[in-house]
Amino acid sequence: MGNQILVVDDDAEIREVLRVLLSSEGFQVVQAGSGEEALAYLERTGGGADLVILDVMMEGLSGYHVCLRLRERWNVPVLFLTAKSQDSDLTMGYSSGGDDYLSKPFSYPELLARVKGLMRRYQVYKGKPEAAAQEAEWCGLRVNLRGNMVWRRDEEIDLTETEYRILRLLVENRGVIFSLQNLYESVWNEPYFASSGNTVMVHIRRLREKIEDDPRRPEYIKTVWGKGYRVG
Repeated sequence: MGNQILVVDDDAEIREVLRVLLSSEGFQVVQAGSGEEALAYLERTGGGADLVILDVMMEGLSGYHVCLRLRERWNVPVLFLTAKSQDSDLTMGYSSGGDDYLSKPFSYPELLARVKGLMRRYQVYKGKPEAAAQEAEWCGLRVNLRGNMVWRRDEEIDLTETEYRILRLLVENRGVIFSLQNLYESVWNEPYFASSGNTVMVHIRRLREKIEDDPRRPEYIKTVWGKGYRVG
């Protein structure tokens, strides 16, 4: 049975889009159209969600108020989803107990990476059995998910922090195609500009030189022409 995600948004269309996307990845999705409905569900189930995706601007209780009340009772990871992205909004979100913040419009690969990252960190903290694995492996390439350590055929590879973050994002989301913009905004956490694509490509080239037998014919990081990069 997949992990359960509670999606809280007063926009039914956004809820449905998130339901379809997350369900396709094996997550169980419960929807709530208001903060009050979300809190009522958590009360009935004893905090029965592994993650809450919470819109900030809603009629009735705002996402901030929902998070504050949620934190009084349950230790559930909260990902804020909102069109507001000023520093003051980010501060308010984290101050109310939010764990992460994703601005609309968002890319699906970035959303999925944030969701999986939050769940993994909380599972490790709570000591769930499925969280015991702290490494991801693919065709002889092992990535430690808790620190900057990578091995290829049991030989440790020295990566920079940025190279490690790129590789970890791709390995954790095997099969997902990340565009240059997806990669830049997810790894650098900055807005994407025209010159940002070159930055990503340089790092991909250096990463391939370190992990591939033949960087010109990569085994791990594949180029999907016209779309981006993927592992697997």
